[in-house]
Amino acid sequence: MKRRDLLTRAAAAWPMTDALARAAEPASGHTGEKVFRYALNTAETGFDPPRVSDQSSIRVLAHIFEPPLAWDRLARPAKLVPLVAAALPEVSDEHCRFVFTIRPGIFFADDPAFEGRPRELVASDFVYTIKRFYDPALRSEWLYQWENAKILGLSELRKRVLEQRKPFPYDEEVAGLRALDRYRFEVRLADPAPRFAANFTSFTLAGAVAREVIERYQADPQAHPVGTGPFRLHQWRRASHIVLTKNPRFREQRFAADPPDDDPVAQAHARRLAGARAPLVDRLEFSVIEESQPRWLAFLNGEHDAIAMPVDLAGLAVPGGQLAPYLVRRGIQLERQMAPSITHTFFNFDDPLVGGYTPDKVALRRAVMLAFDSALEARLVFSGQALPAQSMVPPGCYGAVEPGEITEMSRSNPARAAALLDMYGYVDRNGDGFREQPDGKPLVLRIGFLPDQRSRRSSDLWFKRMKAVGLRTQFEVAPFAEQIRRALAGTLMMWGYTWSASSPDGDFFLGLAYGPNAEQSNDARFKLAAFDRLYERQRVLPDGPERLALMREANKIMLAYTPYIAHLHQVNNDLLHAHVRGPMRQPFSADWFRWIDVGATSPV
Repeated sequence: MKRRDLLTRAAAAWPMTDALARAAEPASGHTGEKVFRYALNTAETGFDPPRVSDQSSIRVLAHIFEPPLAWDRLARPAKLVPLVAAALPEVSDEHCRFVFTIRPGIFFADDPAFEGRPRELVASDFVYTIKRFYDPALRSEWLYQWENAKILGLSELRKRVLEQRKPFPYDEEVAGLRALDRYRFEVRLADPAPRFAANFTSFTLAGAVAREVIERYQADPQAHPVGTGPFRLHQWRRASHIVLTKNPRFREQRFAADPPDDDPVAQAHARRLAGARAPLVDRLEFSVIEESQPRWLAFLNGEHDAIAMPVDLAGLAVPGGQLAPYLVRRGIQLERQMAPSITHTFFNFDDPLVGGYTPDKVALRRAVMLAFDSALEARLVFSGQALPAQSMVPPGCYGAVEPGEITEMSRSNPARAAALLDMYGYVDRNGDGFREQPDGKPLVLRIGFLPDQRSRRSSDLWFKRMKAVGLRTQFEVAPFAEQIRRALAGTLMMWGYTWSASSPDGDFFLGLAYGPNAEQSNDARFKLAAFDRLYERQRVLPDGPERLALMREANKIMLAYTPYIAHLHQVNNDLLHAHVRGPMRQPFSADWFRWIDVGATSPV
């Protein structure tokens, strides 16, 4: 309570206290170095790409590892460009064959695993990187992304390894993945995949690792990331502090981008950065501060150079979507954009209460959806920095609902919810004010939450909205990593978090309901043959009216069966101190700080 009272008084004084403004000037970094400091809102889990799924870990490792391709930093709509590849892949056989050529002269950061010799990035590194996902000993949450692409021979190889219970044979060649020479590798697929190349922009799926490093540090590869990126790991205090320093082996990469003609801010970034060499800072320092108010105060006090504005405090910084005058006077900058993301709640279809495909189970889930109020959540929990969602596919991604289209996802209607529950026998049988199941058994919705302030606000809203229609709730609170483990194990009845897009396409979000993705990204464990057929058909088609019609039909099935409640699409508000020069975010990329720069800083 003492900390909360102190923060409340400080917040009230922020707009009008000159002394605080002077005290909040950015702190100096290491002498002679450019240091960029940033706070992560959840603890990291490690830095081995196939093993991590949390945003904090990905945010860090994206500056260490590199995939072949990237998204143009400023182009809108998003555009694929080479990163360590010499060009975009050669595509043939109706989008079933892809050949990537890696640029010569790119080297991994120095590491004892290389025995004192420079280690060049070669095509076989990407073959090894992809094969790791199929190794049963690794148990990657991201395996489904490659398996859904149907790379010839790899799933069969994994199946054989599982049956024989033998180590994965990394040196065994398969038809669908092989190095053609030192710098070229080929991927062959069973089915056409017009958007397959986008997988090779992902730092988790395709960030190249060196086999020597993985084998040397096999006891804990999470603590020994070695890549070709602009930074390398210098210091790691788990769940506390992470320091990256410039990679001396990093190649000469010069800024190039294709900003829209009608975007003056992007045009200005392009002019300022033209020809600049990455990275522009010497150190990246990450602190883990999970609570919003301490993170916000640390930014105001100059301890960090930028902040993703906590949504629960956004009214203090961006009232009405505009930067607050007291922040404008300090020269603080605002980068604001709609996030290609979805905040959702899933129902576990393996749970005997909320799962299932019979009308009574569908009615229960739809009643919960109708009883909740995402628009109210946007105002009370997200401080107005979010829009109610109409489907699981975010705006700006191919396959999203038409602008202005309204669905039941965002139409809160407690009266309809209550009527639906009554109709299917979910009634109060003992007069305690809460409904029981049709067979008279207790009805308790067990919902997972995180131990932070925003989750507490959200759980309060859930309690009130469910109580209003006679549904009892019980909250299961645990850190994010633990909730992820429970979701993958299928022990959570309900939980919600945010998925962010890694490409401007809706396939990933429809894949959240694809049966074969159960126990991976399909947290709902939803398995419906009619939906799976639609998903598979749209996946092989090029963009166009036929594919779009299939995606919208799939969206309708998700709405009808309600494996997920699509709540909100968040607005990102990134605040940067006056001495920081962006751009920071590319909507579909995780390496936010490759082109960030800092000027002179003043001591507090």
